Amino acid sequence: MITLGIDSGTQSTKTVALDISTGEILASAQQAYGFVEAKGDGAMEQDPAVWIAAVESTISQVLEKLGSRRSEVAGIGVSGQQHGLVLLDAADQVVRPAKLWCDTSTTAQCAELTKALGGEAKVVELTGNAMLTGYTAPKILWVRQNEPQNWEKTSHVLLPHDYINWWLTGVQSMEYGDASGTALLDVKTRSWSAPVLDAVAPGLEAKLPPLRTSAVPAGVLRPELTSKWNLSATVTISSGGGDNMMGAIGTGNVRPGIMTASLGTSGTLYAFSPSPVVDPKGEVAAFCDSTGSWMPLACTMNVTLVTELTRKLFKDWSHDQYDAAAATVPAGGDGLLLLPYLAGERTPNLPRGSGLLHGITVKNLTPAHLTRAAMEGVTLGLAYGLDRFRALGVNPTEIRITGGGTKSAFWRQLCADVFGVPTVCLTSSEGAALGAAIQAAWAAGGDHSEAALHALCTRLVTLDESSRCTPDDKNTAVYKELLDRANKLRSALTAVSLL
Repeated sequence: MITLGIDSGTQSTKTVALDISTGEILASAQQAYGFVEAKGDGAMEQDPAVWIAAVESTISQVLEKLGSRRSEVAGIGVSGQQHGLVLLDAADQVVRPAKLWCDTSTTAQCAELTKALGGEAKVVELTGNAMLTGYTAPKILWVRQNEPQNWEKTSHVLLPHDYINWWLTGVQSMEYGDASGTALLDVKTRSWSAPVLDAVAPGLEAKLPPLRTSAVPAGVLRPELTSKWNLSATVTISSGGGDNMMGAIGTGNVRPGIMTASLGTSGTLYAFSPSPVVDPKGEVAAFCDSTGSWMPLACTMNVTLVTELTRKLFKDWSHDQYDAAAATVPAGGDGLLLLPYLAGERTPNLPRGSGLLHGITVKNLTPAHLTRAAMEGVTLGLAYGLDRFRALGVNPTEIRITGGGTKSAFWRQLCADVFGVPTVCLTSSEGAALGAAIQAAWAAGGDHSEAALHALCTRLVTLDESSRCTPDDKNTAVYKELLDRANKLRSALTAVSLL
């Protein structure tokens, strides 16, 4: 059996073909796209048509590479960027460009909804999550307030992966994992929160698709696509999910003790939990996962975004030279500390935050110290989230790291030292696409139990043991003190509105 995994991201879409018997990626294809011009400070929008064009193109390319083996394709799974707002009219036509997860134009709407619902603690009680700019709910209110004519046209509200699933199957639905990132769902009961729906938009529930468990497929491939691609009429489309939910499956993060950390432009840290994990402070997102359980998650906006900006200050430096320079400086950077909120921040919640370089001295004002401070600063940002996990009773024994930053052996060891937990990479870098393909195999098989999915992950997700790093206790102690200093700086500056 072969399944296709589609990773529809913010900048590109990638499709892979996975041989379920051998675990081999048989073919892959990728297509990039951009954004549309959007109004509003912090607005980030995309035309959903580019996602469909990229999905169609990459699937066609992969099937062409498979040749006669295309007949073995039994399932397709979709991973999509979370939180995006896709609005359709009564004729299922897109009403306006999709507002994306990275759209921070909804700060006022977040404050308004939080106040209307009785404060942040009440919002967390109702949904399990605070009302943050990244989520879908404030985007809906933004459209209502700023484009009432578009809201009037809207008959259906979908998330990006739901929209692709609809295009593939002709059926509209939403699974619990992605739905939990809307700030409309009570994650404890896996049902829509009526008070939140009413506060966002009267009649909103009628515009939302039916909710479904991840174990139930979204449908089968539309006959038009079956004919076009010369595939079996029984190709199953799995429920799919958000990119982090699919990333959890693709890294084998489907049992307690395992945590995944992603070192991309932004960063994520997430774990498996058999029960809801609700942070009273609203800093760790209380998401459902796409296996039937839960997935607490912390997200930071600044990881390789920051390291790449600092590397480019030294125009002739390669990535290897950047790492080598950082390695010449001791842990803690001789006192140089970067609060890396260059793009604002989500955890902690500082949507209008900015960066700060603290502790500059004659000794540490050097290129090497700056590079080390950048790498330490963004990793400490993830460690802030890890501390919240531990306070909530989630204690990892192994962290599986993914993303572009993991190409650096120096950074891999830095992660182990900062987190105080062994880290390891995967043999495959496909992440969310692999997770989508594995979930598709689960959906196409006869056994939809969690045990069946766990067995697939155990067999198909493999670790690169050569990348494993264990913490240096001495360095871990240094970073514990550095994180405490960073927390005190941030608290002091936010208290006087200077961050």
